[in-house]
Amino acid sequence: MSREANGNIDRWVKSYCPYCGVGCGLLAGLGDGAVVKVKGDPDHPSSLGDLCAKAVYLPETLKTTDRLVHPQMRRCQDGPFTRVSWEVALKSTAKKFCEIIDEHGPNAVAFYGSGQLTTEEYYVANKLVKGFIGTNNFDTNSRLCMASAAAGYKISLGSDGPPASYTDIDVADCFFLIGTNTADCHPVIFKRIKQRKMSDPGRVMIVAVDPRRTETVDFADLYLPIRPGTDIALLNSMLHVLVKQDLIDRGFVNLHTEGFREMMDLVEKYSPQVAEQICGIPECLIVEAAMIFGKADKALTLWSMGVNQSTVGVHKNNAIHNLHLATGKIGKPGCGPFSLTGQPNAMGGREVGGMGHLLPGYREVANALHREEVARFWRIPPGRISPAPGLSALDLFEAVGRGEVKAVWILATNPAASAPDTDFIERALRLAELVVVQDAYHPTGTTQFAHVLLPAAQWSEKEGVMTNSERRITYMPKVAEAPGEALPDWKILTLFAREMGFQEDFPYESSEELFAELVQLTQGTPCDYSGASYERLKKEGPLQWPCPGPDHPGSVRLYGEFSFPTPDGRA
Repeated sequence: MSREANGNIDRWVKSYCPYCGVGCGLLAGLGDGAVVKVKGDPDHPSSLGDLCAKAVYLPETLKTTDRLVHPQMRRCQDGPFTRVSWEVALKSTAKKFCEIIDEHGPNAVAFYGSGQLTTEEYYVANKLVKGFIGTNNFDTNSRLCMASAAAGYKISLGSDGPPASYTDIDVADCFFLIGTNTADCHPVIFKRIKQRKMSDPGRVMIVAVDPRRTETVDFADLYLPIRPGTDIALLNSMLHVLVKQDLIDRGFVNLHTEGFREMMDLVEKYSPQVAEQICGIPECLIVEAAMIFGKADKALTLWSMGVNQSTVGVHKNNAIHNLHLATGKIGKPGCGPFSLTGQPNAMGGREVGGMGHLLPGYREVANALHREEVARFWRIPPGRISPAPGLSALDLFEAVGRGEVKAVWILATNPAASAPDTDFIERALRLAELVVVQDAYHPTGTTQFAHVLLPAAQWSEKEGVMTNSERRITYMPKVAEAPGEALPDWKILTLFAREMGFQEDFPYESSEELFAELVQLTQGTPCDYSGASYERLKKEGPLQWPCPGPDHPGSVRLYGEFSFPTPDGRA
């Protein structure tokens, strides 16, 4: 899994792969002021020196000729762009935003971001939009993939956040893989699964659920060829078998959960015979899968977009959690329901409020106490933060198409190429009064609809942190200069905030200042990383939250004491 590009190396610098939620540590080889090679960082605890092909070819992405290097503007979407200064671009955009807000209210503007943003960039965007502009219309493309996982954790366990870690892979006896082609999409993790299997092939079992035969399926001990969309019937049927075979941890259920009797009533009707008719999986395989899961001392469920990006994805997540709660396989080494994140910082975005219903620290805009806490911290009037959740991703673009949202600002994503129903996205963008696109590249499917183009720095050209699938925060240094006039996303947003009249509240001159502010706001929350700092991350390396103090080592897994962040402490 390692390959090096050609190039002369002056020095190696620790960094982080910006491609997916596995969160691999890498060493960037610098020569002549540019990244010319990368290789795995053996000291990074998430990847242990491994990389996949995407990371290996990172230097090639920095050599493209389609970088956006200067601010540009035009009066209409069919007209030519004109190069302008940063001052002109931001002053003009701020003036237009203020005009729209004055005439139509703050909900007439919206921001659409991405899991490619650093945590600091997510934070400053949320602070600006929700705390100062006064709308919760900030959502991201993570809504399309990880929102169901986040909601599933919240409903079942009391808070977002995967309870397991990659180290649990090294000791698990059962891997239940559902809705994930881990071999292709998370190869570094799959390598670790294979190593665990080969270390004890007679004991370690892999069950794979997928409508298609994949490389993941080919390595599994048991394959369940499910009919698409019927995951809940399968999962409920497995729980049905566990109940009938007395493989439930009654002590754990009685002490640490609620609603189990109602759940038993629900799954009673999902016998393997019934589930076979729904799922297309032979009942004997359903029983076998349940028995493997139930008899294993340590069971780890891994899933990704096959579950999350699907109809009733939240309920599918809940059904996965039910298996672990019913058997007590959570909060212990080798156990837990573990959603594999897609984008490199979708997790960090959730931590800082990167969806229309959230505020930093897993707080919610609908919660009056949460709004008060954040407003006090930001030194704004208590009523400034709206209690109404902002528009979610596709609803946001529908509102643009209806003329309700007049101005939309798109950061680090290309919805005209990547969102569902791109024709719909394009029609909506054509109807907007103002489209601002903040990106590293031009042209893209989305920049063709822009009135304003703002050039952003990308990986290696700015510093910041990201959080991967196992809640591990990694610092990324700036090791190269951005081309032309491109700026870090946090800097662009800070300058815009000042043009909007919020100079005193956006004094930031570095991403480190933003991070130092953010960690204070996480204190006492489920995703507390108030013990983290740039200095500590540089010195000690990545940290897993919760990390509530400077001497705290970070948390390998959640719920080790079987107390959940719910009013009664039960899941």
